[in-house]
Amino acid sequence: HVQLVESGGGSVQTGGSLKLSCEVSGYNLSTDSMAMGWFRQAQGKEREWVASMNSYDVPKYADYVAGRFTISKDNAKNTLNLQLASLEPEDSGIYYCAASARGYFTYAFTTENGFAYWGHGTQVTVS
Repeated sequence: HVQLVESGGGSVQTGGSLKLSCEVSGYNLSTDSMAMGWFRQAQGKEREWVASMNSYDVPKYADYVAGRFTISKDNAKNTLNLQLASLEPEDSGIYYCAASARGYFTYAFTTENGFAYWGHGTQVTVS
């Protein structure tokens, strides 16, 4: 059973940084093959894609975060990370970690239907 638990959210000022982590259980990031990603949902808006990695750890970013956010995996800790920098108020929202079913995916999914498992989210507030 795959479980994802996000952490690292908080309140920061415009221009600040945060590091979000997603602890993964049920998958071994060192040996299992899947795609992973981050989404966010601002209050009153639909959830939107932020960044993802295909099964070969090739990243892909939404235009509105490219150059500011970095997605990475820490195999030793079995976590998926998202480094947020140069934060803007528009980046505020609940950030969700997502994982696909097992498989070798050359495409980095950018829509929710590419992912089978979701965390409960961590709140990021930029003011």
